[in-house]
Amino acid sequence: MDKFRMIFQFLQSNQESFMNGICGIMALASAHMYSAFDFNCPCLPSYNMSYGMGILVVPPIVLFLLGFVMNNNVSMLAEEWKRPTGMRQKDPAVLRYMFASMTQRALIAPAVWISVTLLDGKCLICAFSTMVPLDKLGNNTDTGLSEKELKKILARLPCKEIYEGHEIIAREVATRYLRCISQALGWTFVLLMTMMAFLARSIRPCFTQAAFLKSKYWSHYIDIERKLFDETCTEHAKSFAKVCIQQFFENMNKDMKLVHPHLQEPKAPENEEEEKLLGITDQGTMNKLLQNWHICKPALNLNQEVHQNGNGCLKEHNELNNFTLPKKEIITYYSKV
Repeated sequence: MDKFRMIFQFLQSNQESFMNGICGIMALASAHMYSAFDFNCPCLPSYNMSYGMGILVVPPIVLFLLGFVMNNNVSMLAEEWKRPTGMRQKDPAVLRYMFASMTQRALIAPAVWISVTLLDGKCLICAFSTMVPLDKLGNNTDTGLSEKELKKILARLPCKEIYEGHEIIAREVATRYLRCISQALGWTFVLLMTMMAFLARSIRPCFTQAAFLKSKYWSHYIDIERKLFDETCTEHAKSFAKVCIQQFFENMNKDMKLVHPHLQEPKAPENEEEEKLLGITDQGTMNKLLQNWHICKPALNLNQEVHQNGNGCLKEHNELNNFTLPKKEIITYYSKV
């Protein structure tokens, strides 16, 4: 149990490894889902195409959306994109890099599903059974059947137990033909996906190395800043709640002492929790601080004088042109409000 806890803590501390693990699990899950899926072609001319292409297209779309849903950076990207500019400018390159990274990971599971589906061939056999070239593979002469009746017979090719058109075309010949086309498309798709992944991971950083490093750094910074801000808010909320509860019980004890003078005076609460409040000791100030953090995020500079402008935002006078570490910036932001 301890080993699993250590692995989980490592994945939590390493966001990239965690997301890669999630993508790997989703890819394996998509392959397992397909193997466990009960594929039943309707074997009707008007439904084969819809059913076969639906199985090929709809699950990848669902898996693609799930890849975004399970990515913790989606909310961070949306927040960074929609937030007011305030004291910190937005960098479109960072947003593009974050979106591209999430999209690449979200595409893994759909790509696995499409590859497995095409290599298996059942979907294409069901979808294109009525389009088998009878002039090359079968007997299309002197059948005495209309085009509608012929398509109805060919639509039953995926259904071995009800197919009755062996005199027109052998079922094994038709299914082998369609399966070969499907596997060719599957391997082509795998090759294209591999080449695209290679280009995205290897060649792209070589052309814009400086912009790539900048975007990668600041995307990590935004992620770390959000985590540290949440941790700081949690610590502050815990300290604030503890002090409020201690004061409540202290006041209750004082009231009880007036009624029962024999009760002893309780010990004064320690000042550790009060020091963690960083001067923010009421609900209104905390709400205003959180609003300012959203509307007017401070610029990434160290040793800055902070005061409010007419709009209620924090206006900063920068003395140094160096960026601060995330946690120090957040704590400084708390302490100066």
